[in-house]
Amino acid sequence: MLAAATAAAPVVPHRLKLTRILVPIDFSEHSRKALGYALGFASQFRAEITLLHVVEPIVYPADWMFPLMTNDSAETRRFLVEQLKVLTKKHRGSAQPIVCSGVAWKEIVATAKKQKTDLIVIGTHGYSGVKHALLGSVAERVVRHAPCPIFIVRPDERDFL
Repeated sequence: MLAAATAAAPVVPHRLKLTRILVPIDFSEHSRKALGYALGFASQFRAEITLLHVVEPIVYPADWMFPLMTNDSAETRRFLVEQLKVLTKKHRGSAQPIVCSGVAWKEIVATAKKQKTDLIVIGTHGYSGVKHALLGSVAERVVRHAPCPIFIVRPDERDFL
């Protein structure tokens, strides 16, 4: 078994070409930290950045049989788009803001597929145990379903910037 592993052909490094980077933004410090990494990659590779904010429907337990409520008015969308633009104001490259409604991880994966994204840079809150079980993890679901590589930025990790 060991002989087969050592006789394998050497690994050839991939030539990285990033042209489209997707950054999901929920306006938390975690997603802003991820954006910092994405902006660094975008500058280095001259890649286009897409900032994606997903407005998730609010379901009230007593009202489960009624239509879902969202804060998804045209005015709210315009406000959120402007807030996304503020985040990349100093970035010299191309940055496209998108605001949509739906389940966050599904919209992130769908946008990545639609735009033929080369890399998703996503922040995670780093929950584990009970918090993870109750709140779930958008980043974890994106990792399972994404059509491209993912760079996950954890809140307490040492930065290499």
